[in-house]
Parts: sequence; structure tokens; C-alpha cells
Amino acid sequence: MPTKDPSTGLSQKGLSSGSVGLLGAVVIGVSCIAPAYTLTAALGPTVAEVGVQLPAIFLVGFIPMLLVALGYRELNNSMPDAGTSFTWATRAFGPWIGWMGGWGLIAATVIVLSNLAAVAVDFFYLMLAQLTGNDSLADLTLNLPLNIATTLVFVALACWVSYRGMETTKAVQYVLVGFQLLVLGWFAIAAFAHVANGTAFDATAISPDWFNPFAVESFSAFAAGVSLSIFVYWGWDVTLTMNEETKDPERTPGRAATLTVLVIVVIYLTVALATLTYAGVGEGELGAGNVDNQGSIFAVLAGPVMGPFAILMSLTVLSSSAASLQSTFVSPARTLLSMGHYRALPANYGRISPTYKSPSYATVAAAVAASGFYVVTRVVSENALYDTITALGMMICFYYGITAMACVWYFRAVAFSSARNFGLKFLAPLVGGVILLVMFVKTATDSMDPDYGSGSSVGGVGLVFILGTGVILLGAVLMFIMYRVNPGFFRGETLKQGSASADVVQ
Repeated sequence: MPTKDPSTGLSQKGLSSGSVGLLGAVVIGVSCIAPAYTLTAALGPTVAEVGVQLPAIFLVGFIPMLLVALGYRELNNSMPDAGTSFTWATRAFGPWIGWMGGWGLIAATVIVLSNLAAVAVDFFYLMLAQLTGNDSLADLTLNLPLNIATTLVFVALACWVSYRGMETTKAVQYVLVGFQLLVLGWFAIAAFAHVANGTAFDATAISPDWFNPFAVESFSAFAAGVSLSIFVYWGWDVTLTMNEETKDPERTPGRAATLTVLVIVVIYLTVALATLTYAGVGEGELGAGNVDNQGSIFAVLAGPVMGPFAILMSLTVLSSSAASLQSTFVSPARTLLSMGHYRALPANYGRISPTYKSPSYATVAAAVAASGFYVVTRVVSENALYDTITALGMMICFYYGITAMACVWYFRAVAFSSARNFGLKFLAPLVGGVILLVMFVKTATDSMDPDYGSGSSVGGVGLVFILGTGVILLGAVLMFIMYRVNPGFFRGETLKQGSASADVVQ
């Protein structure tokens, strides 16, 4: 049994220490964000909200992510623990808020796992159609029993890779992420070349006004755009959940988180500029503002931009969603592991595979939960699946905001002892956390409108609001059940509330 610090309750879980370096962590972080999949799904809807100010919105969304990432880095430097949001919020605010912070992460990632698998299946059958020249194969994804069966196979494969530990995960991700970035770069260069050669669909000159967030027509459009941009950056925190498996765990995960966010913003801005300058924001056949193109902008533009190599973009989105499906398993599995380890969940969740040094029970549990969620929502209603994914923004802002404020509160005693502490331990996470919590309230308020999301409602209240708040309330119910089953964690017996003191923090 690993040695436990009696003053905090923190202890190692038995994971494979030192197996991930800085490059590996950044690659897994980029993979989890899934830039190719995220861009093809988010570019169109974001353009619909903010038009040519898309680059400005990406930059605005980047700011709270960077500020929160800095707070995460400081928490990790002080308390490297695989539980991240759960562990840190428990240490700062106590077990009740800590449990809900962990639940927010688990719920968000499990929902995304099911969505990523579904997207991978869509592009899998599209790829088969393109390879064989038989367009009818792409429609196989509409066959519900076949769709569900194929989705479950994708989830099982991703679970198998994750179960085998970080070495296998790294090997898979180097290949998939490398291919993804190569094709995105190819697309951007080809689009700019079309503009230069006068063969672009709607060549639009890049303007400084594109980078001005104040040029967005209304605050509602601005808020909707920022909410979407927060979603497109989500996933970088996977680099922190690997902290017990990285080399130099006090420094590498935090550096990897910051680098991941910076790499992603460069990718997003480059592809966004290439798309806007080639296609424009109009509603023409290939326009980024065309509502028919918003489901998958790359599926529409890949052929005109890349010619006979367009199939590479389908392969890229498939590899992006598959890579993210696999790497996204890292976060919920390690959060569940930590919650089981500290007895916030049944002890089974704290099991480690003796062969692979990975969270065995927790990884399989995450796969089962994601599979069950997808089957139920897909059978009940496609709108329910769509609206739950739309509600993700609420859960992301919820647990990111809690973790950022945990940084502010945990370091309160030393926040004003130096300029560095003030900036990184107090100001950056405070501003980032406040922005995200405001976005949480704004999204929750807006989603009460029945027209939000798919337009579905229950009793005149938007389905997105009901699903988003319902998932959070479900966590509260499970928390009280766990309190009845194992009150020790909630009494501070396994993980103690505390704060940083000047004699231990530089």
C-alpha cells in the first residue's frame, strides 16, 4: 500500500509512474481535444452566431482556458494527484463540493465518449462509401441496430487500448494525432493556395476586424459564440489526470496543459482563417454560413479544397474522433480511480491492473456507462442525445469553474506573498473561474428557452436545461447515497480539507 501523507490523506494509487514525458502528454492532450472532429462540428455553428468574428471568438474562448490552465498547473505543482478536480476541490472546499466537482468531470466525459464513438461510426461508413464508390454504404449509419452495434464496438476497442495503460495509449496517439495534424495543415495550405490563385469559392480578404470581439452584433451572439469556443478547447485537462504517470509529476503535467492550449489555439486560428478566406460566411453552396454545411464543414469543403485527396479528410475526422474516444477514457477512469481510492465511491473503483498498472475497474466502468448512455438516449430520442451534448457546456463550465476557484481558495494564505503567487495562484484562476461560472449561469438561463438546442421542451422548459441540470442533480443524489454507504470520506477521514501555507509554497 502506497504511503499516505497523514496531514492531507493524499497517496499514490499504484499507477505506472514515469511512463509519460512532456511530448507524450501534449500529444494525448491534443488528441483528447480532437481538433479535426471539433472543427468540422463547431466551425459552422460558431460562424452562424458570430460571422467573420470567428477568430476573435476563438481567442476570447482561449483566454479563460489559459487562465484556468494556469490555476490547474499551480494546484498540480502543489498536489499532483490523478483525481484532479475531485481531489483539489475536496482539499480546498471539503468533500461535498469536491465530490460534485469530480462528478461534473465524469458526467461530461462519459457523455462525450458516447458522442465521439457515434461520430467515429458515421465517418467509418462514409469512409467505406468513398473507398468503394458505393454511396449507399454511408447510409448504413442510419440503420439503428447496426449503428448501435458498431458504436459499442468502437467503445470496446478504445476501452481495450486504455486498459492496457499509458504505453499503449501513447503509441496509438502518436500515429493518429500526427496524421490528423498533417491533413489539417494540408487543408489550410490548399485553401490559402486557392485564394491566391483566384479559384476559391468566395475569396474573402482577411481583415483586422475579424479579430475584434466587440464587432459581434449582440451580447447573446457573443455569449453563444464563447460557449461554443469553450467547448472546442475542452479536454486539455487530461494532461493533469496523468500526473501520477508522468516524468517529473510536479512540473510536466502543468507545462503540458499550457502547451496543449497554445498548440490548439494556433491550429484553430489557422484552419478558421483558411476556411473563412476560402468559403466566406455567406449562405451559398459552400459558404460557412450555409445551414446545410454546419453539421460537418469539412465534409462539404474537403472535395473542392483538396481535390482527389478529400478522402484524407474523412480519414482524419475518423482518426480524430477515434483518437479522442481513446484518450478521453484517461480522465474519467482516473477520476473514478481516485474517488474509489479515497472511498468517495465503492472501493472496487480503486483497483489497479497488476499487469498494465492502469485503472482496471474504473476504465471498464466508464466504457459501460458511455455505452449505456448512448443506447438509451439513441433509442429514446435523437433529440435527447443532441440536447445532452449541447448541455455539455454547462457541465464543462461547472467543474472547470469549481476547480479554478479551488485554486484561489487553497492558496489564499500565500496569494499575496509575491507577484508570481498573486498572478498565477490568485488572479489568473479567479478571472478564469468567474468567466466560466458566469457562462454556466448564462447557459443555464438561456437553455430554459424551448427553442434552445433541438427545440424540444418539457412543460415549456427547454430540454437542454432539464438534461443539464438533471445530470448535475443526479450527481447530488448519488453523493448522498455514498454518504449513507460510506460516510468516512464525507467526514474528512480519507482526504482532508486544507490550504497551502507560506512555509511550504514558494
